[in-house]
Amino acid sequence: MKQYIVDAFTNKPFSGNPAAVCVMDSWPSDESMMKLAMENNLSETAFIVKEDKGYHLRWFTPGMEVELCGHATLASSFVILNYYEPESELVQFQTLSGELTVRKKGNLYEMDFPTYELKEIPVTDEIEKAFGIRPIKAVMGLDLICIFENEEQIRSMNPNQELLLGIEGRVQNVTSAGKNSDCVSRSFAPKLSIAEDPVCGSAHCQIASYWANVLGKNTIEAYQASKRGGYLHCELLGNGRIAISGEATLVAVSDIVAKL
Repeated sequence: MKQYIVDAFTNKPFSGNPAAVCVMDSWPSDESMMKLAMENNLSETAFIVKEDKGYHLRWFTPGMEVELCGHATLASSFVILNYYEPESELVQFQTLSGELTVRKKGNLYEMDFPTYELKEIPVTDEIEKAFGIRPIKAVMGLDLICIFENEEQIRSMNPNQELLLGIEGRVQNVTSAGKNSDCVSRSFAPKLSIAEDPVCGSAHCQIASYWANVLGKNTIEAYQASKRGGYLHCELLGNGRIAISGEATLVAVSDIVAKL
């Protein structure tokens, strides 16, 4: 079985968000996929099998299977459109979040994702203790989003991972308006066995939607301010969907020799 390591939301190796992509003829057991995800110890390992209706895609963190992952979808489309169907400019994946379509547009891979209703929730003392800074606002969609006053707070933040485990939300995202982009963000997910997700595409289904409403615009240029860093181009489509685009680059190709 071939496994590809692809850095997503970047055009430079060793930046952006790395994902492992495994292209298989048939499905191994869930236990085997979970073990390989733990062995890789990346925020996501993607598993792909071609079926009658196209490609079936699943995502595993080192802790569990998840229902949506942006950077591993981008990495998966990069692999399929460059090494399996290089004549194509579109790939469709069947996933736990329904059918996801990715189009190749020059150097960008544009993903068509769902948006989520955002509801403002109270900012609690527990949230302030976990992040070390009190946010000016908090909203909940699929995940928690805490809005802070400035970019410097986002970049310097070192949250308490144990305290994050007690806060509502599978992933805790922090964001502010940016100096050189519309917004800057970071994503923390200890509940998924991920201390910090370097560049989280699915989080921007909510983050970009929030800033589009605040800024009164449909296109959002976003930067994820992790140590690796990455850029996301987001466009609200007006039908409960969002287009999230980014670049990707191949880092490694390997053969998995252990029996799954």
